[in-house]
Amino acid sequence: MNIEELNAHFGNKKQLKFVEDASGIVMIEIENTLASARVCLQGAQLKTWRPRTTSIPVVWLPEDAQCIQGKSLHGGAPICWPWFGVHATEKNYPAHGFARVAPWQLIAVTEEADGATRLVLQMQDSPLRQQYWPQASELTLAITIGHQLSMQLTTKNTGKEAFSFTEAIHTYFQISDIEKVSVLGLAGCTYIDTVGERTSRLQEGNIRFVAETDRIYINSESECMIEDTGLMRKIRIIKKGSHSTVVWTPWTEKANKLADLASGWRQMVCVESGNAAVNQLTLPAGESHVLAVEYSTTAL
Repeated sequence: MNIEELNAHFGNKKQLKFVEDASGIVMIEIENTLASARVCLQGAQLKTWRPRTTSIPVVWLPEDAQCIQGKSLHGGAPICWPWFGVHATEKNYPAHGFARVAPWQLIAVTEEADGATRLVLQMQDSPLRQQYWPQASELTLAITIGHQLSMQLTTKNTGKEAFSFTEAIHTYFQISDIEKVSVLGLAGCTYIDTVGERTSRLQEGNIRFVAETDRIYINSESECMIEDTGLMRKIRIIKKGSHSTVVWTPWTEKANKLADLASGWRQMVCVESGNAAVNQLTLPAGESHVLAVEYSTTAL
């Protein structure tokens, strides 16, 4: 559907509208009594989320961020699927899979009883999918936008043979300053440190940031908390169907190599829920797997 058809089809939903940016990419704007958000149809990427209870967004996006056809955006909540990080065998495949740049379509909208807006999006067939993922499967993403933000990524094996995959919801959170936050909930967990030589370590205490950090915490279903003494708020992250948590900040040298992070990286931190590395999933024929996360904020 084009922009006019989309607005006409979902026109009875007062909480949302479709807009088109300068590059022709269609986005969904949500404005309800509880929160505001924006979702890009390329990659089904949530770009921003701000509850009405705060003037500062919870999901971070660079100030000058622009969606570009076929390119991923650093910010929001990209979907990493059907592999996280570098492909296990094909090093020339795009990092973090292709779902985050593939075309998606909105298939359902619900106005919830509490005033929240629930979207259901489904990844469409495309040359990207045909090139990188021959397995018969269906990928859907449900996003509920209210006082809390919830996301459920469902992978269904529609074929006759099992397949293996990794995944993550790669969420960027708005913070005051990277050196004023700590991440709680992962003390005692084993993590794979991917900065420099890949090593396995044990997390001692809460996570604080003084340099580039890129860690895959494995075999953990723990909820996490981002404590921000600058904004005096806590961001709570609850997850299900996830055995890995990834924590990332690029720091100065790496951020300067990424144009959309160079000027704003200190105001964001990534805490990603998924199944990565040794937590790879194998999905039997006809079965489904749901990766679910819920985000909320409270005062510190």
